[in-house]
Amino acid sequence: MRRSALRVLALAGVAIGLWQVGQGGWIYAKALLAQHLLQHAWARTLAGEREVRPWPWADTWPVARLRVPVHGIDLIVLDGVSGRTLAFGPGHAGGSARPGAPGTAIVSGHRDTHFGFLQRVTPGEEIVVETPGRPPVRFHVREATVVDARTAVIGTAGDGTAALVLLTCYPFDAVDPGGPLRYVVAAEAASAEARRIGSE
Repeated sequence: MRRSALRVLALAGVAIGLWQVGQGGWIYAKALLAQHLLQHAWARTLAGEREVRPWPWADTWPVARLRVPVHGIDLIVLDGVSGRTLAFGPGHAGGSARPGAPGTAIVSGHRDTHFGFLQRVTPGEEIVVETPGRPPVRFHVREATVVDARTAVIGTAGDGTAALVLLTCYPFDAVDPGGPLRYVVAAEAASAEARRIGSE
């Protein structure tokens, strides 16, 4: 009887462990699969369609493409920063400038999926942002800092140039999600492009 009870407990432990691993794996699988569907929606966006939903029940759509060549990063940026949106890709914060346009664009992503690479980004590296109907804008990373979301204020570019802020939770290896700290990568448009954007 005791041996049977131990066997049942062991099987239950294995089942729970497999379920937990499956849940964790599903997060990464969903993030990877979504980027493939988003690439297709992005192609349709570039062809002139507006607010192309990558799957029928989506409540978001692609607004930009973000590339960081030195790290091999190529991501489609979605409209909005809700938890549901960020599960599929980085999101553009409403109220901030459109990526590549004059002002400061804020793009958020999860530290354990799409924006995990931010911990390796260093000043001077190039970030390329593409938006429909406009030439790509090249940004150079100015700095990477850790801020407290409860008190931090993200500065804005007020001189007609384009700036980009990439934002994720911190620390990168935290066990519990959330927390008040954010990792902020700030970038500015390259000088020639800044002049072009400012004159548009």
